[in-house]
Amino acid sequence: MKDDNFLKENNARHMWHPMAHPADSLANPPDIIVEGEGVEIVDVDGHRTVDAVGGLWNVNLGYSCQPVKDAIAAQLNKLPYYSTFRGTSNDAVIELSAMLRDFFAPDGLSRAFFTSGGSDSVEIALRLARQYHKIRGEAGRVKFLSLKKGYHGTHTLGASVNGNANFRTQYEPLMPGCYHIPAPYTYRNPFNETDPARLAQFCLAALEDEIRFQGAETIAAFIMEPVLGAGGVIPPHESFMPGVRSLCDKYGILLIADEVITAFGRTGSWSGSRHWGVKPEFMCTAKAITNGYFPFGAVMVADGVAEVFENDKSGKGAIGSGYTYSGHPVGAAAAIACLKETERLQVKNNAAARGAELYEGLLKLADKHEAIGDVRGGHGLMCALELVSDRTSKTPVNKQVIGKVHRVTYENGVMVRVSGNNIIMSPPLVLSQQNVQTILSALDAGFEAIA
Repeated sequence: MKDDNFLKENNARHMWHPMAHPADSLANPPDIIVEGEGVEIVDVDGHRTVDAVGGLWNVNLGYSCQPVKDAIAAQLNKLPYYSTFRGTSNDAVIELSAMLRDFFAPDGLSRAFFTSGGSDSVEIALRLARQYHKIRGEAGRVKFLSLKKGYHGTHTLGASVNGNANFRTQYEPLMPGCYHIPAPYTYRNPFNETDPARLAQFCLAALEDEIRFQGAETIAAFIMEPVLGAGGVIPPHESFMPGVRSLCDKYGILLIADEVITAFGRTGSWSGSRHWGVKPEFMCTAKAITNGYFPFGAVMVADGVAEVFENDKSGKGAIGSGYTYSGHPVGAAAAIACLKETERLQVKNNAAARGAELYEGLLKLADKHEAIGDVRGGHGLMCALELVSDRTSKTPVNKQVIGKVHRVTYENGVMVRVSGNNIIMSPPLVLSQQNVQTILSALDAGFEAIA
């Protein structure tokens, strides 16, 4: 291992960082994280912080989950790799697929297609949605609908249904046939509606209007996050996702739930779809499936969709998508151990309890600090603060202001994530009450610094 001086001297010089301008990374070298234990991380200078980002929404069980580490080591010793392409499989992935069938049975999902991560899972779900309609003789159903502010990864189809210009503009033109409707975002929306229930109805009306305009017979699927994550933690009203499900049923459109973030307990329910009482045709998962310890993902498929593929005799049901690491045995072993520990600890219950405490504390901070324009959360351990320079005009704060809040918060022992003018928190689901208070105290110090 190179010494600390080497790490600092070479920081950001020989690699480009995701979601960052290379020049900015050179001018402001990233924090170098060298250790992690429990819910805490340690940087190269020995500064210890509570990781209120949870890695990147994925380290649900913390950084020292021994059963997962042991499972990875054991699998590496037994079978470090083999393909699951046609004709071969491995024991770990077979066991995992059965476990996932049982875990997602209440969501009506019984088949798994394995991927290398969240962007892969979204891409596969969108591809399978188009293929499903072709098998059924509706080859014209190729379009996709999604939400503005939604995030669905960085592959071409996923970027095309993304609802944030930051992930689109520099890569356009993207795939044709992808259309967006307003998100149920009470703080900023084109209807100037602040009542969540009324806003949900306006957004559903916009969805139905777009379906009729495009022609239902041309639409393959609607994709959405049960709670929008990277777009700024935007939870819809409880009527919204059921309303989407109803419209999809009415017009023969498939519903894809992007649960790369929300699956496995983050919302306080085992899945975000279950949180709203909805059963999708496809569910995209990744991140917490291995606690971030191994790149892995899975697309869960509903019974009815599975039957169409498996009963096909035309040949159109042959799946022409996959990855070298689909069903990787080490990833599968990690996921098995992670799922067992996730259920043993019942982390969804702690996510709900600690999430409520964090949300209430953030509301109190908003009463104290004028820079906090909006507080979003209340559904498990995913919260956001939207920072403004003026509450009346809702003018976003500049990069320097939110950067100072972030830096002082870090110096006071908590890592949070900055996205635009939002501070986003998605801590591990094993967070303690004391950890919650540490997060709130550090943020308080951060906002005092710009008062």
